[in-house]
Amino acid sequence: MMTGVFRKHWRDLQSSLPRGVPVNDLVTLASLVEKETAVASERPIVSSVYTNRLARGMSLDCDPTTIYAALLEDRYRGTIYRSDLQSDNAYNTYKHVGLPPGPIANPGLAALQAALAPAETDYLYFVAKADGSGGHQFSSTMEQHNLAVQQYRHATGK
Repeated sequence: MMTGVFRKHWRDLQSSLPRGVPVNDLVTLASLVEKETAVASERPIVSSVYTNRLARGMSLDCDPTTIYAALLEDRYRGTIYRSDLQSDNAYNTYKHVGLPPGPIANPGLAALQAALAPAETDYLYFVAKADGSGGHQFSSTMEQHNLAVQQYRHATGK
């Protein structure tokens, strides 16, 4: 059923697919967006962060890919540990630059659309907001990001 829904959405998007972009890359990016945020308005922004990082040759540092890698190796324990971040698994985007080898989830239509049309931003980083909204704080510089992470940790006690 999920494959059927995906194929229907994919057919609907065919006319807006950019030439020369491998389908696997587009669906993989959409899967990262799908897993990173449930906030619909943030999907194009999250997509822009990953697109900006890819354009600069930066690692994606995507937590869901690291979780996926740990799940594949049957060692995910509900939290990302330093050992997970250091794993050589090809899906660990903290260790490997570029997109992982394939999708980590079945992306929905909104995530596919966000991958096709990321927002135009200069953001390179994001961290969850501590308010429980499921939203994120986006940053353009490492200094801004470190401050946002510090605020998140202070608010959550993590």
